[in-house]
Amino acid sequence: MRITRISIYQVDLPLHEGGYNWSGGKSVSVFDSTVVGVETDAGLTGYGEVCPLGPAYLPAYAAGARAGILELGPHLIGCDPIQLGALNRRMDAALKGHPYAKSAIDVACWDVLGQAARMPIAELLGGRYGADFVLYRAISQDSPDAMAQRVAEYRAEGYRRFQLKVGSKPEVDIKRIRAVSEVLKEGDLLVADANTGWLTHEALRVVRAVSDLDVYIEQPCLSYEECRSIRERTNHPFILDESIDGIEPLLRAAADRCADVVNIKISKLGGLTKARQVRDLCVSLGIAMTIEDSWGGDITTAAIAHLAHSTPTELLFTSTDFNSYVTVSIAEGAPQRQEGRLSASREPGLGVTPRMDVLGDPVMVIE
Repeated sequence: MRITRISIYQVDLPLHEGGYNWSGGKSVSVFDSTVVGVETDAGLTGYGEVCPLGPAYLPAYAAGARAGILELGPHLIGCDPIQLGALNRRMDAALKGHPYAKSAIDVACWDVLGQAARMPIAELLGGRYGADFVLYRAISQDSPDAMAQRVAEYRAEGYRRFQLKVGSKPEVDIKRIRAVSEVLKEGDLLVADANTGWLTHEALRVVRAVSDLDVYIEQPCLSYEECRSIRERTNHPFILDESIDGIEPLLRAAADRCADVVNIKISKLGGLTKARQVRDLCVSLGIAMTIEDSWGGDITTAAIAHLAHSTPTELLFTSTDFNSYVTVSIAEGAPQRQEGRLSASREPGLGVTPRMDVLGDPVMVIE
């Protein structure tokens, strides 16, 4: 089998809530997503999606994803899409870094592999654990009362795990955490996610002020060293996200006992191939995981679902359903949440069919 054509699509994904706010005053109302179609001479076409959380979150941005795919594409025409190790080495040789630009291509090739094998990707990634898996809901930064109200509303929809966006003024963040804690019920889990937004002295103020509460602290500061200094001065369960962008930082965090949970974002690592490597290493190390991505629609949600559903249940801290946050559906067959839980498709590959009337004509074609 050989790759004959790569098509690149651009699609806007508006948010149901109208906007998404997090640390440092960052905000997005419409996500700029890129979908890639990888066509083969066997008549199979696989799809992948990459959707950076704006240009000021990670070293990734939407136009850069498309530029990177355009740079990579000519090197991949004629390659076997199901030889995923060789394909990833070829992408890494053709373009240093920029893993997010490689992610959608890698996911699309996993989709081709699943279709060719007539197997869902979850089974190819190690097998399905249980009937479904647990989701979290991200709570956009707002006033303490408004965030508490939103948690109560989403809890009524079935969510039991909440990722509270903090990372602003410590005195306000303390009020946010306390306000939300008051509306939680037995069995709920709360994560205070600063998204690198605090300086170390600010993070220390917050963790001390909420020391009596049952709350996870996620990525309080920008650098790994700053996060480790906070980890050493709090008894709260600790999550690393932005710091974990490959195997080396994961091994360092494991050696330092700096993380009880790590977030695995598929596009941050470069696709399912490398995300699986990190996932499997976490399993061996006994580190729990949130399986997710930076953002996305139906295709990203499908990829997340396959990786999450093939992760041992006791080590899957939580996952997410990004397609429920946006107003536009870009694919049929994508998984849909039921009472705060999700399951991966049992159809071959990703199990989704892109809505070409929504995607429109490709903005770039490589052949």
